[in-house]
Amino acid sequence: MKFGQGLGLLATAAAVLLLWSLRQVVVQLFAAVVLAMALCTIVGVVRERLRCSRPLALLLSLFGLLVLVAVALAAVVPPFLEQFQQLLLQLPLAANRAGALLQELMDVSSRMLYGQQALDWIKQSWGSGGSSNEALGQGLQNLLDLAGNLGGGLLQLLFVLAVALMIAVHPTAYREVAVLLAPSFYRRRLREVLLQCGDALSSWMGGVLISSLCVALLAGIGLSLLGVKLVVANALLAGLLNVIPNVGPTLSTVFPMSVALLVSPWKALAVLGLYVLVQNLESYVITPSVMQRQVNLLPGLTLAAQFLFTVLFGPLGLLLALPLAVCLQVVIREVLIHDVLDPWQQQRTS
Repeated sequence: MKFGQGLGLLATAAAVLLLWSLRQVVVQLFAAVVLAMALCTIVGVVRERLRCSRPLALLLSLFGLLVLVAVALAAVVPPFLEQFQQLLLQLPLAANRAGALLQELMDVSSRMLYGQQALDWIKQSWGSGGSSNEALGQGLQNLLDLAGNLGGGLLQLLFVLAVALMIAVHPTAYREVAVLLAPSFYRRRLREVLLQCGDALSSWMGGVLISSLCVALLAGIGLSLLGVKLVVANALLAGLLNVIPNVGPTLSTVFPMSVALLVSPWKALAVLGLYVLVQNLESYVITPSVMQRQVNLLPGLTLAAQFLFTVLFGPLGLLLALPLAVCLQVVIREVLIHDVLDPWQQQRTS
């Protein structure tokens, strides 16, 4: 190995170690890129409809987003926060109810199979359930207290929003900076790959937005028909958590089932059936209809990406697992397969 090659290898290893040590900052930068792509998508739609310049389209897009956020804060957030607080307070009651039903089920089973006294030790273990329920309530209270301390999280959010806004003002300039980091012979190709990643992210975000709105609407209608309380909070949670595949829909089912369990076990089962129906409609009808241009990801790969990025980057990695997987799939297809493996296979066969 020549001196120059060894020095380049050493520099590459040092860069990888540096990026690994700064991986939390890197994933925050990626979150800023995702938000910037969302804003650029809106700007593109405004420019296409109004035939105006990019700065004017950006100002109109920001003004529209501010108005939308203000309306949401005024009309949606207050009832959502009130109902969500009631929802958290009812979780310990639902846990007590579930424990009582489980104990009753075990009691009936023991009478049928073993006799009256066969599972007394299990029933005694349930006798100490009050302390565990108190611990659950205390844990929820601690969670609410922890949510009040948003100093570090707020700074990170401001950092992501500021970087996203700066990228959205001059997206081409920032893309060219990334292109210049590649060798000169590959810069043109890298520019094409980055454009494809941007198109994939834009189509994914548009599809997820429409899909989440449909899930929230269907969940709200279904819960209203079933007579479940706190419809607004549960419907909004279903729409928001729909952004996180596999994990999000499961979490969104816990809250309405807990509320319904306080009324009747059969109503809780009806809520479970409703959410299974909504998720199947979302998976097999809504998503294929609104995401025709989306990069298709297999469910197993999506779950693996969620696990991997959560381990590497924490909770933010779980939230960004799908856009990371979308970009990674484009990079693997274009760079690894088309640019490396296909020419290598052609050289071997020739």
